Amino acid sequence: MAALFFEEMRYDPRDPQNPDNDRFVLSKGHAAPLLYAAWAEVGFLKREDLLTLRRIDSDLEGHPTPRLPFADVATGSLGQGLCAGVGIALNARRIRSDYRTYVLMGDGETAEGSVWEAADMAAYHALDSLCGITDVNGLGQSGPTQWLHDLDALAARWSAFGWNALIVDGHDLPDVLGALDTARQIKGRPTMILARTFKGKGVSLMEGKAGWHGKALKKGAELDAALAELTAQLVTDDGPAPQPQPPRTVPGAGQRTPGSAGTVGASAYALGDSVATREAFGAAIAALATTDDRIVALDADVKNSTFSEKFEQQHPERFYQSFIAEQAMLGAAMGLASRGAIPFPSTFAAFLSRAYDFIRMAAISNLNVKIAGSHAGVSIGEDGPSQMALEDLAMMRAQPNIAVLYPCDGVSTERLVEAAAYHQGPVYMRTSRPKTPVIYGPDEVFTVGGLKVLRQSGKDVATVVGAGVTVFEALKAYDELETRGIKIRVVDLYSLQPIDAAALVRCARETQGQVITVEDHYANGGIGDAVAGAIAPEGFTVRRLAVREIPRSGTPDQLLDRYGISASHIVAAVRS
Repeated sequence: MAALFFEEMRYDPRDPQNPDNDRFVLSKGHAAPLLYAAWAEVGFLKREDLLTLRRIDSDLEGHPTPRLPFADVATGSLGQGLCAGVGIALNARRIRSDYRTYVLMGDGETAEGSVWEAADMAAYHALDSLCGITDVNGLGQSGPTQWLHDLDALAARWSAFGWNALIVDGHDLPDVLGALDTARQIKGRPTMILARTFKGKGVSLMEGKAGWHGKALKKGAELDAALAELTAQLVTDDGPAPQPQPPRTVPGAGQRTPGSAGTVGASAYALGDSVATREAFGAAIAALATTDDRIVALDADVKNSTFSEKFEQQHPERFYQSFIAEQAMLGAAMGLASRGAIPFPSTFAAFLSRAYDFIRMAAISNLNVKIAGSHAGVSIGEDGPSQMALEDLAMMRAQPNIAVLYPCDGVSTERLVEAAAYHQGPVYMRTSRPKTPVIYGPDEVFTVGGLKVLRQSGKDVATVVGAGVTVFEALKAYDELETRGIKIRVVDLYSLQPIDAAALVRCARETQGQVITVEDHYANGGIGDAVAGAIAPEGFTVRRLAVREIPRSGTPDQLLDRYGISASHIVAAVRS
């Protein structure tokens, strides 16, 4: 940390968000007091602020969050910092800046698979501006790490992943500085510095000993003895720290301003056209990126299914492939978003569950990550349950600040992509595999937190709420019931979170309190629960039609009917 903050990194300590500052990610977030102390030493924090550590009225939390302007991403869920570092380094390339990215990791966290996903992605993208440092102290939280101090074994692993691996004595400042200088000279690949250290160095009570993870010294004899030992080792006075060098500025480099919102433009679809929302999503992000160079796309080797390939074809320099590594994809998206990009990572919705911890941390960081999950629900058909996301809405709604959007046709997808891009905070968009008819005109307006009432009359006996593919099942049910003289209200709940509670309550009141939800999702946490949560305070209840067992392969129509969410089941629910 001394080598980085006072010798190596170039940044303006008075302006942590300067776009050309070198970036630092403390992946081992439990070392937060060290990060805060460094920023106090360069003058951004006051030393007395450090005494507010972990207090409820302080932003100096037990692990860093972006409420602090020098913390780009929330860390402490180990194994994520390097993934974010990949995205931060990709952003330097996007804006054509010479800033470097440094990630300090613990040796214990290199057991996480996400670290090696990031290692692979960084090498593939030849991120020579990325430098990792692993604190190899040989001790984890509960005991020794699996590699102890075998730095050669660790170096072999990093070298095998295409990194430049350097071994240093982590307590020897010239050795560390020499490695950092070497890393700066390496071109075409990232560098990992493996620093041999001893936990608790300089305090005999704890040096190299287990059992001290997250443990404070006792006031009195323990603390006094430790301070005496450390004081005796001081070789300089307690004067001001050396000031870092200013950031490298690149005249005429890429975006240096917050940017302005772009537009998808005129709709590509007309009423009656048939298009899958996943395809409309790919076209929409490509169109939006034409007018806003902050828009980037990330893929996990399914670009021809999510249709993000449309973005790659038009904007290859802003398209980042992670291959089948969803954790690295989401982590890199977090890093990109932290530096001003608006990333759209996309994959099958079912596979986002692999990266849910990253989604959770993106929510904690409140980053502008716009996640798209395709192939949701039993409506994907013959591929079977391993490919069917049936819990994704619940997963995303569980985070209170993630907006959850679920368009049903091409026009609503286009407009909601644009709304998602400029919504402050993380967004999840669920898209579908089957082609669906375009039911909205090109001038229809969609907002985060809105809904559309598609059918209504003064004689409606029930409100049927659907989203995505079930909107069309509800419309079929409407047509069938109308032939029997029964009127229903049909609602397209394209925004599950935030939700238009007032409109739903009004519908419930006007339809005798009869509300039915129908969703291509498991019963827990999806549309039914979202609607119930919105109208229950006014005394209304919901009848939920949802998938209630593990599904199997079949055609989409067969599966919608078998699992109780087809038009015929809606008709039966209304009649009952």
